[in-house]
Amino acid sequence: MTAPVFVVEELPPAPAEFVLDGPEGRHAVSVKRLRPGEEVVLTDGAGRWAHGEVLAAEGKDRLTVGLTEVAEEPPQSPRITVVQALPKGDRGELAVETMTETGVDAIVPWAASRCITQWKGERGLKALAKWRATAREAGKQSRRVRFPEVADAATTRQVADLLARADFAAVLHEDRDYRSAPLATVPLPAEGEIVLVVGPEGGVSPDELALFEEAGAQAYRLGRSVLRTSTAGTAAAALVLGRTGRWS
Repeated sequence: MTAPVFVVEELPPAPAEFVLDGPEGRHAVSVKRLRPGEEVVLTDGAGRWAHGEVLAAEGKDRLTVGLTEVAEEPPQSPRITVVQALPKGDRGELAVETMTETGVDAIVPWAASRCITQWKGERGLKALAKWRATAREAGKQSRRVRFPEVADAATTRQVADLLARADFAAVLHEDRDYRSAPLATVPLPAEGEIVLVVGPEGGVSPDELALFEEAGAQAYRLGRSVLRTSTAGTAAAALVLGRTGRWS
């Protein structure tokens, strides 16, 4: 089992002794029950990380860690962004969790026209905070030191602008009567940014498809079965990660 990951705001220059307290310290001491001699990883979630050894555990929420070296994990290429239409209920957090564990670099919530769920006002802010907290916790669980960015909710026009800037842009579309190509065989760039669009349960509307195609995105399919919106992004990202060599 690899060392557990804990998030800190800032890492000091190493070598150094670092005190992990607050919620992360409580989780380390009271939940993980870490003891002197065990290994941990501290990270800011943006690529900077340090390997450490527990020197002391005090009370219920204070862990002293000896840091030997601070390193930086560079961003991976190609960068993979998933535009995720807003699912119903807690399926949005499920999508964020599994995409984070898979290795997605950025997630953009999208208020598609056929979304039943709409983020408005205070409710929208709370939902976005849940997605970001889910990405953070899933990043720790999957031992990542560079967590995915969860952007503010985007409009269809903003998604089109994102697609226009991408090196490869795909709209996952399951309609067999609509022209689409298999994502498993299309040529993919070795660098730059790949953007995958996942529509809502009701599918991407004809107007949205037309706008996205105008921006340079084509429709692609994954397989014969129809995936739910909360799982399609993870499946597509896994396929792309394997084909671009990021899983090699």
